[in-house]
Amino acid sequence: MGQRRSVRTRIALLAAALVVLGCVVIAQAADPEIPLVIEKNRFEPDVIKVKAGAPFVLVITNKDKGPEEFDMQNPRIEKVIPAGKTMKVRIPALKAGKYPFVGEYHAETAKATIVAE
Repeated sequence: MGQRRSVRTRIALLAAALVVLGCVVIAQAADPEIPLVIEKNRFEPDVIKVKAGAPFVLVITNKDKGPEEFDMQNPRIEKVIPAGKTMKVRIPALKAGKYPFVGEYHAETAKATIVAE
């Protein structure tokens, strides 16, 4: 009887774990995607408004002939976007506030801000 209860407990724990993992996968798949373009060494749009407390994905397309590095200090995120390519960058949930970022290779012109509201 004790061994049968142990098997049932293990099955119940496994089922619960699968439900939790399924919810995590669904939550990740539901992160909104926001387009961002690099062109003429500038980001467009240069202000991105997002919901505070919710993760999202930047879909960055580099239309320039050279690479650019997406560089954000807080949270610390760096990603090189090759010329002519599109890449996704997952941004974790942000507290309400302003989060500037630059294109490190052209920091004087490639500047933008994420505003979490």
